[in-house]
Amino acid sequence: MEIRHSAIADIPLIMELYRHARQFMKEHGNPNQWGPANWPPEELIRSDITEGNSYVCVCGGQIAGTFFYCQGKDIEPAYQVIEDGAWLDESPYGVVHRVASSGSVKGVGSFCLEWAFRQSGGHLRIDTHSDNLVMQNLLKKCGFVHCGTIYVEEDSYPRLAYEKLGTSPKE
Repeated sequence: MEIRHSAIADIPLIMELYRHARQFMKEHGNPNQWGPANWPPEELIRSDITEGNSYVCVCGGQIAGTFFYCQGKDIEPAYQVIEDGAWLDESPYGVVHRVASSGSVKGVGSFCLEWAFRQSGGHLRIDTHSDNLVMQNLLKKCGFVHCGTIYVEEDSYPRLAYEKLGTSPKE
């Protein structure tokens, strides 16, 4: 597997990955994270691509997954306020959002998270819906620590906030 920046030409396939992810979440007890709003909208994905923050995971020449990644100091406004806990470290961090896979290749989620962790220099944050047990288990498996609760603009559902710290050389 390899990670590359998404291209505008990838949008139809990326949107299909998100359609698949919404259906998967609905079938696994998480219908509210992306479902009601048909999240994420194509305009957001197009913007992510233009800004260089959209990535795809390619396996055997086929796109098997997609995600948003960015890094810096206080780059995620929703992470400014955390309830029922605290972040582990206040230094610049990487953030991952909107992880989705085709379901046809095992290990895509882990591969994407580990890639992002390496890019971040060993400080990565992510959040997920409290009903998204699949993502919560993946995050625990990948060494993330639950730090508290945050809220996003898209809806009123609380999100579980996770962070991973460590030493990871950049690629």
